Amino acid sequence: MNTKQTTLHATTVAVGDKAVVIRGESGAGKSALALQLLALGARLISDDQTDVVRDGDILMASAPKPIQGLIEARGVGILRMPYAGPTRIALIVDLSTLEKERLPYAHTERILDITLPCLHKVASAHFPAAVALYLKGSRKEPQ
Repeated sequence: MNTKQTTLHATTVAVGDKAVVIRGESGAGKSALALQLLALGARLISDDQTDVVRDGDILMASAPKPIQGLIEARGVGILRMPYAGPTRIALIVDLSTLEKERLPYAHTERILDITLPCLHKVASAHFPAAVALYLKGSRKEPQ
């Protein structure tokens, strides 16, 4: 089988058996969102860099070996914690784009020629919980 791979400037956590890849510029809040998701029960996959491997129609996320189990908490330091192994990517969060719609239509993004659902940054305290619940359930499209 033909596999493709890449390394993304992204932080990734797992909720159950699904991974969310958090993308954004340096200082956008990737690690901060991940820390909030971890506090809600998510598991760390990788902070700042995420290895992605395509196998058929599935993308798997994992941590590069030197940073496995490490996440930066700004103002606190580098934290060491248990981490999840390779996990199927189910969602992308793009912190570079602010969502302005209350009930937005679906956004997508492509990684290694696979189209994935994408949420844009929401400037609200409920956003980490909404991301976690999105991964545990599903999203109803607006009509």
